[in-house]
Amino acid sequence: MTHIEEHRSHRAGWLRASVLGANDGIVSTASLVIGIAAAGATQGNIVLAGVSGLVAGAMSMAAGEYVSVSSQADTEQADLAMEEKSLRDHPESELQELTNIYIERGLQPELAGQVAKELMEHDALAAHARDDIGISEISTAQPLQAAVYSAVSFTLGALVPLILVWLCSGKHQVIAIASGSLVYLAVLGAIAARLGGASLLRGAIRVMFWGALAMALTAIVGYAFDMLG
Repeated sequence: MTHIEEHRSHRAGWLRASVLGANDGIVSTASLVIGIAAAGATQGNIVLAGVSGLVAGAMSMAAGEYVSVSSQADTEQADLAMEEKSLRDHPESELQELTNIYIERGLQPELAGQVAKELMEHDALAAHARDDIGISEISTAQPLQAAVYSAVSFTLGALVPLILVWLCSGKHQVIAIASGSLVYLAVLGAIAARLGGASLLRGAIRVMFWGALAMALTAIVGYAFDMLG
């Protein structure tokens, strides 16, 4: 019988960027329009603030992710260049270093030396990148991918409170925006947990908690400005 396991680690990069972007899109945009609405702004001003927040937030997420992940990629490339030079200048020392790593992981010294030698003959830099530095195909930084996923997911998340603003107006607008956004946050948290193999309930609760806190605080600020005005 063939035993197949479905691992999820390869999703880590784009999943993190997508969840972060969508979550930020919902929370920041919903909090923004709730604060403006609580302050007694007109429907047009609320929509304007929401759309402006969407555009600014999406670009900020894309730029932030690109710069952040690019810095990680630069560090990885510098480490790989250093390792490549060391492999050229000190091959025996690098072989012993890899052998010691495998010994520490539980292999007998003779077998560890054989494994290290064969792996280095196959692809020395890849072997050291993976087992010495900790860089693999799964964990390698991809700046452009992170930027695109973040911007798109932020936009999709931010559209939810904007649609609620358009559908709901009047004295119940703040409650409608908050309630609808929290439901969407719960769904997002559950989906992210499902893709990552974690608890659906825990994933939903943790994003709802922080979202509710952010919306409550901005609502308080908005009502305070309305009272002072």
